[in-house]
Amino acid sequence: MSELILFNKPFGVLPQFTDRGSPTERPTLSNFIDLPGVYPAGRLDRDSEGLMLLTDDGKLQARIADPKYKMPKSYLVQVEGNPEAAALDSLRQGVQLKDGLTRPADVEPVEDPDLWPRDPPIRVRKNIPDCWLKLTITEGRNRQVRRMTAAVGHPTLRLVRWSIGDWTVEDLPLGEWRKGEE
Repeated sequence: MSELILFNKPFGVLPQFTDRGSPTERPTLSNFIDLPGVYPAGRLDRDSEGLMLLTDDGKLQARIADPKYKMPKSYLVQVEGNPEAAALDSLRQGVQLKDGLTRPADVEPVEDPDLWPRDPPIRVRKNIPDCWLKLTITEGRNRQVRRMTAAVGHPTLRLVRWSIGDWTVEDLPLGEWRKGEE
């Protein structure tokens, strides 16, 4: 029976168990998860928060992380400004990035979500509004969501991965993990 772990990764935590080569020790998964034999199924940047899946099953890890399986990943994204319909349509059709056209995304504006406070808080600019989007993609390029929102003129201020497939971070406290079902 394979092991599956759902982890609510805080901002600033490296998505790996060690921090090799850094002159200063940064927090890693080992600061939160003391369970031998599990490894991340995909990555979540140090400056992003939310759901990470870890498993001891290589086939499950591939099914979650490999873009060929098109596993949907949903994010709550706080962006600078208020995107107009054209910007949202661009995200829905696919955005041209330096490494090619992205697959179409599902995107919709959402009310400010009831999330844990981020430490440190995002930078707030007095004269520039911000808003939240729910964005779902089926690929996983490096910093893809941030690059997509920037490409349509709305840089990401805060990025929280909310779900991967049917797994969600809902009701999972920040910095905590629980066992999941395949």
